[in-house]
Amino acid sequence: MGLNDSSPGAMRNGRGLSDQWAESVMVRPRTTERHITVHKRLVLGFALSILTLIIVTAVAVVLSVRYEECGARDGTPEVGSRGSGGSARLNGSRDRTGDRGEEEMQPWRTSRLPGTLRPRHYHLRLAVYMDNFTFSGDVSIEIECVNATRFIVLHTDRLEVCKGSGRLANKPGGGVMRIHRHFAFPLNLMYVVVLHRELKPMRLYRLNISFDAAIEDELLGFFRSSYTLQRERRYLAVTQFSPIHARKAFPCFDEPIYKATFSLTLRHDPQYLSLSNMPVESSVLSEEDGWVTNHFSRTPRMSTYYLAWAVCNFTYKETQTDSGVTIRLYARPDAISSGAGDYALHITKRLLGFYQDYFQVQYSLPKLDLLAVPKHPYAAMENWGLSVFVEQKILLDAEVSSSSYQMELTMVVVHEICHQWFGDLVTPVWWEDVWLKEGFAHFFEYVGTDFLFPKWNMEKQRFLTDVLHEVMLLDGLSSSHPISQDVQQATDIDRVFDWIAYKKGAALIRMLANVMGQPLFQKGLNDYLLSHMYGNAARDDLWKKLTQAMRSEGRDIDIGEMMDRWTLQMGYPVITVSKNQTEQLPTHYITASQQHFLYGQDTRNNNNNNNSLQWQVLLTVVMGNASMVSREQLIWINNKTETHRIDAMHGNTWLLGNINQTGYFRVNYDLQNWRLLIQQLHSNPQMISVGNRAGLIDDAFNLARAGYLPQNIPLLLIGYLPEESSFLPWHAASRVLYQLDKLLDRTDEYNLFSDYVLKQVASRYHQMGWPNPGSGNEGNVLQASYQTEELQRELIMLACSFGNKQCHRQAVAYISDWISSNKNRIPPNIRDIVYCTGVSLMDEDVWEFIWMKFHSSGAVSEKKILLEALTCSDNTFLLNRLLNLSLTSDLVPEQDVIDVIIHVCRNPQGRDLAWKYFREKWDILNARSDTPLLLCPCERPNTLDQLCDFIQTSGVGAGPALPRALEIVEGNVRWHRLHRRHFYQWLRKPQASAFNG
Repeated sequence: MGLNDSSPGAMRNGRGLSDQWAESVMVRPRTTERHITVHKRLVLGFALSILTLIIVTAVAVVLSVRYEECGARDGTPEVGSRGSGGSARLNGSRDRTGDRGEEEMQPWRTSRLPGTLRPRHYHLRLAVYMDNFTFSGDVSIEIECVNATRFIVLHTDRLEVCKGSGRLANKPGGGVMRIHRHFAFPLNLMYVVVLHRELKPMRLYRLNISFDAAIEDELLGFFRSSYTLQRERRYLAVTQFSPIHARKAFPCFDEPIYKATFSLTLRHDPQYLSLSNMPVESSVLSEEDGWVTNHFSRTPRMSTYYLAWAVCNFTYKETQTDSGVTIRLYARPDAISSGAGDYALHITKRLLGFYQDYFQVQYSLPKLDLLAVPKHPYAAMENWGLSVFVEQKILLDAEVSSSSYQMELTMVVVHEICHQWFGDLVTPVWWEDVWLKEGFAHFFEYVGTDFLFPKWNMEKQRFLTDVLHEVMLLDGLSSSHPISQDVQQATDIDRVFDWIAYKKGAALIRMLANVMGQPLFQKGLNDYLLSHMYGNAARDDLWKKLTQAMRSEGRDIDIGEMMDRWTLQMGYPVITVSKNQTEQLPTHYITASQQHFLYGQDTRNNNNNNNSLQWQVLLTVVMGNASMVSREQLIWINNKTETHRIDAMHGNTWLLGNINQTGYFRVNYDLQNWRLLIQQLHSNPQMISVGNRAGLIDDAFNLARAGYLPQNIPLLLIGYLPEESSFLPWHAASRVLYQLDKLLDRTDEYNLFSDYVLKQVASRYHQMGWPNPGSGNEGNVLQASYQTEELQRELIMLACSFGNKQCHRQAVAYISDWISSNKNRIPPNIRDIVYCTGVSLMDEDVWEFIWMKFHSSGAVSEKKILLEALTCSDNTFLLNRLLNLSLTSDLVPEQDVIDVIIHVCRNPQGRDLAWKYFREKWDILNARSDTPLLLCPCERPNTLDQLCDFIQTSGVGAGPALPRALEIVEGNVRWHRLHRRHFYQWLRKPQASAFNG
């Protein structure tokens, strides 16, 4: 930031020296007890004051209050000398007293902008110098005064504001306002302009500021990146303004609520092209230096963090929607010519039409550009009209990419296109409700993908394992937090972009959609978008529109009252359902109770707040037996314990709650009901829906891990898996089994566990076999056999991971054939499994072969899995070499360094090595990553003391990941202490007797 308030003694007794200087130019009447003659001194002082004012006024008039040169880089605030044109008359003493009182409030010392002004339009002009990675700019901001003030407070960060560039004028056609001083306040990343006179409410003003800055390489603000084409390194520059980095590129009101329109002009070397949110309106080639100046059309009203531009020498392909929206995908020339962007371009065209139909709101801009960049801090960023993606999340080589990679890429594109409505068009008021945009976009990843590929069945199936089960692991910790968080400081903003916002937000939206029903849900969303388009909204605005939609159909449900329990409280409940049968009653009752689910038994017992949490729960219930399943019944649970009447039940009738897992909670039963459900799964699993089969597996293992259930119940339950023919329950099982694997992998009796897993896997694995060698992947995403391919992949991964000898032989044979023939015949869908298995079992030459292929491959997806395969080695020397290369060599892309460490952590042979490396290199890694990294190396039970020591000695602070990491490690230690013996004791039993015990 250019100017700092660094003058000696800048603040003394709550007031700056500059204020004292300002007062000295006026004569103040004084009283004194002494009767000394001071007439001459007063006359002389008065004359000097008048002379000073005349000189200052004359200088201001001559210079027209605007200096063109950029100086004063030392950060010292200019005081008094930055006068403006217009009247030189000072305000009367009465006004001065009020002004001083306002200045003493110092609104720039608070973390939020004061709200006295709001921007209406930015006219931003930039010159971009790619030869030395700098840029210069001039911004003209049209400001509306809301409340009278002498202070213009806005944001800047790392900008050198040009000396004398500040100018404020009345609009329209008014005179120039006098500026008293202006200075940077780095603590809050703010820039302050102090005026001599107050701005008047309801009036418009125009503020002009010139500035210089560097094009950084830290992937935030306006940053640079590079790629290699035909052995030539080429550079590009692109923006990433979310959440608070627009201030790194131009002075602005950098909070979401301050929406405005933007007119952007970019001047740059003609070898580059430039992009922004809107199309180029006009382009001028300078006759003097040959540079090009692009003027972009005026944007709609939007928040600063959605403004975007890029300067690059990419090429593109384009298509057009039926409604006339032009869609272009920009990328490296070689990527475009190879067709790597064709798939994303194709689905984007379909998705714009889908969202317009679903929301009944048209896409607002004339074009949508997709920009694939080599480096980016996130998977993608949904800038309005110019969405930016890291290459791995948008470029697809159909011949080498697996179906799982295609699915991941598809969902990233679906997510970002949804943001053009939820985020760009309607923006959360403040970051505490970031889930309003991220939760919706994450939910629609599955809805939108179902539109593209209905047979994938994403929302009803894959959502359960990849979103619901995933986030409930985190949200079951006492270190979790409500989905709506209080955010005050700028440093707090990044922490709200976590799995709770994305995944819990999506799970709650899915639950709400199922409570309301699809037609009313869509009606409420349409009303919400239309009412707040081009503006901001908070969660209460959404609840209001959804409640109105419900009441329009005679359903008197207060959505806000229900959902506040889910958004303002942390965690979720476990609903315990038990039969309440009496022989005297012809009908039967169930008792349903709710309790805050927590993994830590000690926490549950000691946390008084835990007992006070309650939710409004819509519980769906069915009953069944070996021959029938009843209709679905709905039960509202509002209290800690309730009794509800349901249909008649018999002794062999089982109960099943949370049908298709639409609710965000776990369900527990009495032990007899668990045994009836397990018997049903073993005898005829198809009587229970595939979603609930996956849900029973996840609930049983997590309830047992948290101490709500005996350890044998989940093990008994997965004994039915040899009969399971669907992918989803296998996927749910593999997730919980891998979690147990991390707990048990170095225990003395680990083979008991791995043998039990292999016994469940063996028959279905041999039945499914391996895909045909050399089979291509063309059109794979369109195949109806997607679920079958995913099941086959899941079984191969389980078999190889837990030591199936035939699986190992097959993987080694594939690798050996590749090395000997130099032709890769490994089916794309299982390459990551084969690569990892081969590297772990074979010698150092194989590792070197994979390393060579990593560098020679041009396919983004292939490079990703080759790099991950290198982390699978059992050779600690090679793992250490890879860790060192990841930080010291240009061979490993910077954005992949953290992935290397995480994957070495997941290797049992590499965990201690990665944890040691992480601690030793913390200072370097801390500049590139956030504290969630701690979760990976800290899940080993014996690292609790090491973790505590590291936190104390490294000064890592008190981020949310630290208590979470500690809690996970403590939970693992507790599980070993309380449950490991019983766990292995059950595994040692003969299976027939184990089923009965």
